[in-house]
Order: sequence, then C-alpha cells, then structure tokens
Amino acid sequence: MANEENKQASETVEAPETATAESTAPAEQQAPQQDPTALSIGDLKNLTTILDVASTRGAFKASEMAGVGYIYNKLQAFLAKVAPEGQQGGTGTPTSMPMEGK
Repeated sequence: MANEENKQASETVEAPETATAESTAPAEQQAPQQDPTALSIGDLKNLTTILDVASTRGAFKASEMAGVGYIYNKLQAFLAKVAPEGQQGGTGTPTSMPMEGK
C-alpha cells in the first residue's frame, strides 16, 4: 500500500514536457529590449544644436565658453567621423527652434 501511495505522489508531481513558460510567451516579449539610457547619433546632433543655441542666447558665462566650445568641437568631430557618406552637412541652427523673446 505504501508503494501505491509513492507511485501516485510521483505521478502527480510530474509536469508535461511540452509546457514551458517560454513557449507560452508572445514572440514580441522575447525580443531584446533597447536600453532607455543609450545615446543615439541623433541625440548627439541635438546636443550640438542645443549648445549652439544656448551660446547664441548668452546662456554661458565667458569663463565657461572654452569648455563649452571644446565639447562642441569634440562632438562635431565625432559626428563627422560616424556620419554616413552624403549626410555630412552643416549643422547650423535649425529653423524649428523657437527664438526666445522674439
């Protein structure tokens, strides 16, 4: 009788081999998630535009301009190096940026 109870207990513990958590999840959820803190080339281009607009509006003190200019030039050089051929153009102030106080 003890053997029958052990046999029944082992039968109820066994799970079907085909049921897994991975097979029931939709394929969209299994794709790797993008890092929300990652910076893209577009983000870096926008940063150079922000630096340009802020310096034009006088947001930086004179003592800070050397550091701002250094970072701006470094970003421009990096973007020129990684930009695909044919997309290397001027990065002047875009017309979509609203002018403050005008």
